[in-house]
Amino acid sequence: MTPPHLSRRGVLAGAASLGAALTPTTAQAAQAAEPRPHDRPKKAVVFRNVRPFAARDAVDLTVVDGVISDGPAPKGAKVVYGDGRIALPALVDAHIHPDKTSFGGDWVSRKPASGIAEYCAQDVELFRSQKRPVGERAYGLMAHAVTRGTRAMRAHADVAPAYGLAGLEGVAEARERLADALDVQIVAFPQHGVVRTPGTAKLLEDAARAGLVDMIGGIDPISFDNALDEQLDLVFDLADRYGVGVDIHLHDRDEKGTKVLRGIIERTRALSLRGKVTVSHVFCLPFLKGAELDTMASDLADMDIALTTVSPNESLVLPIGKLREHGVRVGLGSDGVRDSWSPFGNADMLHRAHILGWVTDVRLDEELTDCYTVGTDGGADVMGLPRVDFTPGSPADFVLLRGECVPQVVVDMPQRDMVVHGGQVVARAGELV
Repeated sequence: MTPPHLSRRGVLAGAASLGAALTPTTAQAAQAAEPRPHDRPKKAVVFRNVRPFAARDAVDLTVVDGVISDGPAPKGAKVVYGDGRIALPALVDAHIHPDKTSFGGDWVSRKPASGIAEYCAQDVELFRSQKRPVGERAYGLMAHAVTRGTRAMRAHADVAPAYGLAGLEGVAEARERLADALDVQIVAFPQHGVVRTPGTAKLLEDAARAGLVDMIGGIDPISFDNALDEQLDLVFDLADRYGVGVDIHLHDRDEKGTKVLRGIIERTRALSLRGKVTVSHVFCLPFLKGAELDTMASDLADMDIALTTVSPNESLVLPIGKLREHGVRVGLGSDGVRDSWSPFGNADMLHRAHILGWVTDVRLDEELTDCYTVGTDGGADVMGLPRVDFTPGSPADFVLLRGECVPQVVVDMPQRDMVVHGGQVVARAGELV
């Protein structure tokens, strides 16, 4: 898989155009002119007087070429003064829909809706009524997420005949504009159904073939698409043929949900897609108890199938602690933000960690800290990114803020004074640099 901030299409197109433009003679000259790795100047920054994980004593963090270093700061290193601020790992939004948003634009009055089909129809109305193209709207939301301390996100973009590939292309455009500040994986999400909406399957394949996406999505194969085997076979076949991952929305709360999970586990095993499959929401899991939950969690862990939750309420949030005991990767996401489904949402993952603590009624310091960890390590695990722990070699993706301790930060949600990505300050006081 290509790095999250690059599309396969971009990589292949760039390679093809370069190859066509250079003759053997000019190619050799270009190669000779290219600095060798040990000749290139290192990008070094020292973050002075900061407190990783709210440690009592402040330290200086040295960053060289985007990662934490335990060596002396290279000569000429830039200095950023932390003034005793807490340094915390930047957050990961493991599930968001930036193509749908009206964030940053005029207020949109929502109409009553019941069921996915009616919400889908309103999605189309909103899409057609927006004066700003998807790329502009998505960029505004994704940039806002950066200023709130998000280092990476998995962005679901609708694919349906009503939109073609416009949603994917708009999110890809926003990803390119934010390449230095945000790592993004894109999912081709068939919100209108894979089978029930003719033409969608072809669009999914077009997106995968063009290298537009990192993952192929799906939605409620039984209750919405009414085509369990046909949808899963199609989605998993595309993932297998084009070397991408799978991320399926699953909202069913009963045996339909567990039946879909079993189908996902079977296909993951059969196609050797271990570690490349995610199931989002998974509202059926909170209703499993005891041995039944243990068995399902064990089977998910065996195939390294990741899960995401948006902590919608007490009854539908995933049993994160139990799942993690079994080794299941679980990430946290913000879902839709000011779209036709809901006027709420802000793409602030610290706020989402706060909501996770609120809906699960936690009180203890370690429980509040765990909420933050789900939003950092949990999301990084789901996206296959290295965790940020401030040890040598750790990615220098962190936030600097005023606070006393991690639990207090989760509760009070202070301003993110500085956001650092790859060792560079990308946002200050809520604004992109």
